[in-house]
Amino acid sequence: MALTRDAWWLAMMALAVLSTFGLRGLSRRRSRQRMVSERSLAAILDDVGACVYIKDLDLRYRYVNRKVVEWFERPAESILGLRDQDLFDAATAEHLRSTDERVLRQGQRITVEEQNRQQAGRPPRTFLSVKQPLRDPEGRIHALCGISTDITDVKLSEQKLQHLAGHDALTGLPNRALLLDRIHQAFHHLARSRSDGALLFIDLDHFKLINDTLGHAKGDLLLQQVAARLGRCLRQDDTLARLGGDEFVLLAENLGRDFADVTVGVKVIAEKLRHELCAEPMELDGGQYSVRASIGIALMSYVSRGASGAPADELLKRADMAMYEAKAAGRNQVKCFDPSMQEALHRRAELEFLIQEGLRLGQFQLAYQPVVDEEGCVVGAEALARWPHPEKGMIAPGEFIAAAEASGQIVALGTWILCTACAQLAAWGRSADTRELSLSVNLSARQVHASDFVAQVAEALRHSGADPRRLELELTESVFAHDFESVSEKMRSLQRIGVRFSLDDFGTGYSSLSYLKRLAFHQIKIDQSFVRDLLHDENDAAIVRAVLTLGESLGLEVVAEGVETAEQFEALRRLGGRRFQGYFFGRPGRAEAVQASAVAVP
Repeated sequence: MALTRDAWWLAMMALAVLSTFGLRGLSRRRSRQRMVSERSLAAILDDVGACVYIKDLDLRYRYVNRKVVEWFERPAESILGLRDQDLFDAATAEHLRSTDERVLRQGQRITVEEQNRQQAGRPPRTFLSVKQPLRDPEGRIHALCGISTDITDVKLSEQKLQHLAGHDALTGLPNRALLLDRIHQAFHHLARSRSDGALLFIDLDHFKLINDTLGHAKGDLLLQQVAARLGRCLRQDDTLARLGGDEFVLLAENLGRDFADVTVGVKVIAEKLRHELCAEPMELDGGQYSVRASIGIALMSYVSRGASGAPADELLKRADMAMYEAKAAGRNQVKCFDPSMQEALHRRAELEFLIQEGLRLGQFQLAYQPVVDEEGCVVGAEALARWPHPEKGMIAPGEFIAAAEASGQIVALGTWILCTACAQLAAWGRSADTRELSLSVNLSARQVHASDFVAQVAEALRHSGADPRRLELELTESVFAHDFESVSEKMRSLQRIGVRFSLDDFGTGYSSLSYLKRLAFHQIKIDQSFVRDLLHDENDAAIVRAVLTLGESLGLEVVAEGVETAEQFEALRRLGGRRFQGYFFGRPGRAEAVQASAVAVP
């Protein structure tokens, strides 16, 4: 810190005059050519935006400028002759005395930061002081001259900036940078004390839905309330931080040395956090909203025994992995990290790389599973992605599609599937035997929510020359969970050019009937879980019958998935089924197989 530029030069000029002529010389040497008058010098010093003062060898004030008078709120005459102990509290006076004696004793200029508190009890102020000795013509030190600039506001601003640098602006909690520093210190403490610690990664369930439906302002209010509730659970040695979004982290130290006790103890902490969030709904501007959280736990001692990366980063990564396991287990759960999670992470990372390479090298293929009518005649097919990897063999669709979803590569994969399927649909359209076949394509939520989704479908149809009326796009309920209006408008845009839509896995969600009422679907698919036990479970049979009746009432085509036996096929036909798909009619295979069986009856 420093004086302002103008104050600095004015003060330095004043010091030069005082140093050259000395205190006594001010009244005796008045040569117009060589000296500045007392009045002019006083005016200069009074204009300086800092406290300028002179103390004698007994540390009594002999001169003070206007700024000193204003700061003490008393006339100059009542200040002159006093020492600092007459003006400041004891601690301040002792600090000033020690600094001043260094200047007088050592004869050197000193720059020091001082915090001064007056006796009257006013709040302390911070000054940057420059002090230097004054010498007589013989070089003997006879006084001290000081310039003290009030930098209190500057210091407060610096402290605020330092706080902001380490804290989250919304909740006031430590941010990632400060958390990592605390974790680093915690590992040093663990090495000394052998008392274990843990990191708890807390992620709110379905927070995005609150932001999307209520707006970010209420989302921010909710996060502030979450921070306050979690803060109620803190022990003395705990650090609660917000990483961003709806992610919070609790660093718990000094949990003990016994592994079993530590494991039980940290789970108790996690359940306490979860209960605190779930016990009562949050109040948001008159509305009540329930909050749930998934929590992942990683113990510090596991990382300290050998981590591949920086311990703090590794600990955070492991807690994050455990949190995602809690999400996968159904959300609102608590999970502890174990090595199998690390193996799963490495496997997923490898898969993500292989998917990228597979798309680039054209390794993916489409298989086509026939859809038949009640007579067993092929009326269409469903396009299904397959991945015969040249080195790893056939990789299961459930495995690579999940990895593509998690990494965001599902959009690129879905685009390739759509374009390839449209090309096959166009090829069937050029043959009299297959031109009436329809082809259904599964869409991911990410793909549908892309801003250029409608344009992508239209371009795939245009480029391939496929008949839009033969293309059926399959959606699941998850597509409509966010931004319903946008999705419905995209559906209407594509329906205007002839594209049809199918609601997949019907009956497994909670809002299917609402979607059927509000959206113009052409088809619904009965989930195979109901077909599987159709012959042995009266409830499943009743559900299938109800869906078939519903479809007929709404004028919707109904496809029963997962038909594997002749008995299931016959039972579905008796219940009124008209469209069927499953291994009984053919496994997913080459397009030529569908074409060859287009008129076959099983």
